[in-house]
Amino acid sequence: MATKSRFSRNDIGVNNSIFNAIRTTIETAFYGNNVTPVTSLKEAYKLAKASPGTVVTDIPVYNPQFLGLDEDAKILLFNDGAVSGRAAAARKIMGEPGVNAGEYALKICEAIYQTRKKKLYHAQSIVGLDTDFSVKAHLCIPETQENIMYSWLLNFQAINEPVSEMYASSKEIPNEGDIYIFSDPDWSHPDHPMGLTFFDPEHNCAAILGMRYFGEHKKGTLTLAWALANRHGYASCHGGQKRYNLSDGRSFVAGVFGLSGSGKSTITHARHNDKYDITVLHDDAFIISTSNGSSVALEPAYFDKTQDYPLTCEDNKYLVTMQNCGATVDEDGNVVPVTEDIRNGNGRAVKSILWSPNRVNKFDEPVNAIFWLMKDPTLPPVLKLSGAELASVMGATLATKRTSAERLAPGVDPNALVVEPYANPFRTYPLADDYNKFKALVAERNVDCYILNTGDFMGKKVTPAVTLGTLEAIVEGKACFKPWGPFSDIEIMIIEGYIPDLADKNYVDQLQKRMQDRVEFVKSRDTVKGGFDKLPSDALNALQKVVDEAREA
Repeated sequence: MATKSRFSRNDIGVNNSIFNAIRTTIETAFYGNNVTPVTSLKEAYKLAKASPGTVVTDIPVYNPQFLGLDEDAKILLFNDGAVSGRAAAARKIMGEPGVNAGEYALKICEAIYQTRKKKLYHAQSIVGLDTDFSVKAHLCIPETQENIMYSWLLNFQAINEPVSEMYASSKEIPNEGDIYIFSDPDWSHPDHPMGLTFFDPEHNCAAILGMRYFGEHKKGTLTLAWALANRHGYASCHGGQKRYNLSDGRSFVAGVFGLSGSGKSTITHARHNDKYDITVLHDDAFIISTSNGSSVALEPAYFDKTQDYPLTCEDNKYLVTMQNCGATVDEDGNVVPVTEDIRNGNGRAVKSILWSPNRVNKFDEPVNAIFWLMKDPTLPPVLKLSGAELASVMGATLATKRTSAERLAPGVDPNALVVEPYANPFRTYPLADDYNKFKALVAERNVDCYILNTGDFMGKKVTPAVTLGTLEAIVEGKACFKPWGPFSDIEIMIIEGYIPDLADKNYVDQLQKRMQDRVEFVKSRDTVKGGFDKLPSDALNALQKVVDEAREA
């Protein structure tokens, strides 16, 4: 077994690093006499279908028996009131400055006590879909929240006979217990008006309180799985990965990293008009082994926006559950969803693994190239980075814009450009861990590194056609990169209509300021959170070199 579910009585106690106050508090809740195990996906579907407020559409689930559902299963829709996104401001992480373990242990104790008169469900899933990395996760959640539980089992991997066999033969991860998550979406507390998502990553547990949005449960589970993977020799990736199987027998594995709305799902699933034979690993969550460069997907399903998918879109064939979308009746009297974010922003759906026609759970082939997806108006559509330090630190200072997937605290400018290291706001371990692992992939495994600007370049939109055309040229080995002005570690591919004018003082000034912003961000890590995310000096030096060279333009 990959993680430990049961313990010898001699191993239980303060001398076992798996146990602490918060872990024990959360796990204990799973054994109350008000907790009912949910042992199959079929059972979870029936509970969600009957849950108050569920809209049972008249659209059948595609190939339900393959997914482990009955053949009459329908797409289920559930809406979360005024809540339709994540709340980063509600995240508290054990070990970070200002997070008092005793305070939160008591709050979690009380939250669990307040559910004692409720019926609770206990569901189990598998995170990590290969014997190289496979973790058991447990969710405890109250009655009336069956739709969250059902989507959680779909998004990860509900346990059935073949999954149990895979898990039983998976590599043991030493000194790690299963993941335990306690959730009560109806919880409220005056100290936490947006709710509370509390993580103790070293002990693989979390409390998700006052949070209705399914995305909190998906990303909360991944938060713990990524932290566990980081401790055991993997680079944890919030992005997509695909393999181009070329006609000459070569393969090209590309990893794309970007936040929601950056285009990572579009790029991951793009079939380039069937120009290539494409195999997909995943579009949101995977890990890369630092020892051999192989990659493992963490989830079978996809949690995708519905904004760009009209009702008649072929992709909607693979929907299983929907969140925060409308419904209406079609000309045949069938209840059907209303997509395209008409009801609200960030309408979402869980799509089955069948959405991608060629899907695998592991790439044995090492990754060939990493693409940082930026939305920085001073950057042309594509740049190639040389030098492992610059390649990694540009990922650590990945710039993007906020999207409707996030609920913002009062006073936060939704239009401001922000830096999100490695496009992963769910990291709970020191930033230097990611920096060193991505640096090693470039330096030791010869992984190429590129920046793709998927936003606009000095006011001109970078279209998907430009981005995908650039990617095709790189995959085929036809991309022509040449030194970019004074920059010794940056090369540019000339694309008509997007050529930076280094003779334009205004442009150079803006470029220099954006690079200086990255320098300041790295410097700020020395003090933010007590230096928890401080980066090695070579990261700052690599960025400062770019700023200094920009002055020469």
